Amino acid sequence: MLSKHQQDIARTLSWLCGWLYFTAWSLSFYPQPLLNYQRRTTSGLTPDFPLLNVLGFTCYTVSTAVFLYSPVVREQYAVRHPVSPEPTVRFNDLAFGVHACIMCVVVYSQFWPKLWGWKQLAGVKRQANKTTLGLLWGSLIGVAATIVVVLAQNSHGNSRDASTWEWLDVVYSLSFVKVLLTVCKYIPQVLANFRRKSTTGWSIVQQLLDLSGGALSLTQLVIDSALQDDWSGLTGNPVKLGLANISMGFDIIFIVQHFVLYGPVEEVHSGSEVVQACGRDDERTALLVRGGSAV
Repeated sequence: MLSKHQQDIARTLSWLCGWLYFTAWSLSFYPQPLLNYQRRTTSGLTPDFPLLNVLGFTCYTVSTAVFLYSPVVREQYAVRHPVSPEPTVRFNDLAFGVHACIMCVVVYSQFWPKLWGWKQLAGVKRQANKTTLGLLWGSLIGVAATIVVVLAQNSHGNSRDASTWEWLDVVYSLSFVKVLLTVCKYIPQVLANFRRKSTTGWSIVQQLLDLSGGALSLTQLVIDSALQDDWSGLTGNPVKLGLANISMGFDIIFIVQHFVLYGPVEEVHSGSEVVQACGRDDERTALLVRGGSAV
């Protein structure tokens, strides 16, 4: 059991980690749209990533807001976690979710170049694949089905027991959708980089910030659980635990792709033309993206 002084230090560290991860993760949403704007194209970025992000962070934001401000859900959580009745969700989680939703919509809007005054280049993929669309619809149907079950049980006046579905389960369904989409959103981009043998158009700065944020988020969750002297706080907040580990795993894959396998890659901009210079083994090869011809 931690002493009062140790608990005060731990709470301060938790608060610091919370806002540091919020800062790192929030900043990670800017390099990609800025890179797209600089290049005036989304070439190299798969539309599946921002599209899955839009729904994923919407689920994350809603679940976090409910955990923070719904007395019903907080009471149900306390009943299921009597040792640590306080959810390990903080206001910085909600602030991060709202900001993330907005930035994901911005990035996805860049796949319509006319909205940004860009010329529409040939060969730029703008439609998500069928698997992605299936995941989106499947996730929505799954959450809707959970809501129907909860409403049906409440209408029959079922007493609360271990088998009863509650609104807390709806919140958990949103959390699991976010985790599922986080796993799936990276896969098309990993495969696209592998097929192209390049990370051009994919911001590595975004991944470095994301890796830092994931590590800090996980650290805060561990500290909060230690303060409660109950490690079920980790499983009680599966979305935060899952996001940190999954994101860091894929971040490492992208870092290896960029710095070890295919790059690093620098881009030179000349007027309205986008030129990429690929430097591997000190070999400089300039490719003119527009029209796909070599310079």
